[in-house]
Amino acid sequence: MDIRRIVVISDTHKDFLSLRKIAERHMHNADLFIHLGDLEEDVKKLRALYPNLPFQQVRGNCDFGSKLKTVDTVEMGRAKVLFCHGHTMMVGSGTGLLEQAAREQGCNIALFGHTHISVCRYQDGLYLMNPGSPAQPRDGRKSYGIIDITDTGILPYIVKLDP
Repeated sequence: MDIRRIVVISDTHKDFLSLRKIAERHMHNADLFIHLGDLEEDVKKLRALYPNLPFQQVRGNCDFGSKLKTVDTVEMGRAKVLFCHGHTMMVGSGTGLLEQAAREQGCNIALFGHTHISVCRYQDGLYLMNPGSPAQPRDGRKSYGIIDITDTGILPYIVKLDP
């Protein structure tokens, strides 16, 4: 069975060590890393260490002066993913705008950060994930997300890190 893996990280906020640990843990089994913003500088440092890591990222509300997009999409196997930080889609007040944008673009996965609260749910053909934060969680445990894409389905889940 062919398995493709996306590692999803958000809101590292200058905690480069956490980002590096996650990347090193998955550098041999991930097909793509997606950073959902806050902070772009963390990813620049990681890419300097590991220039061949497959990385995509978007701008967060704390990425001042960034030239990155606020929303992007990527396709991998049977997955079409919309990813954003979420602040421009008001995710702090709900995920309605994000879900609408994902559906309009034909996506079956929508990723967002910003709230620092991990979420992983499925509704009406759309997987919705916020990986939380490996640096400053607001739901008790540091975390990130993994999405495994197989021939038979999509399996997204949250990885909680040890305190």
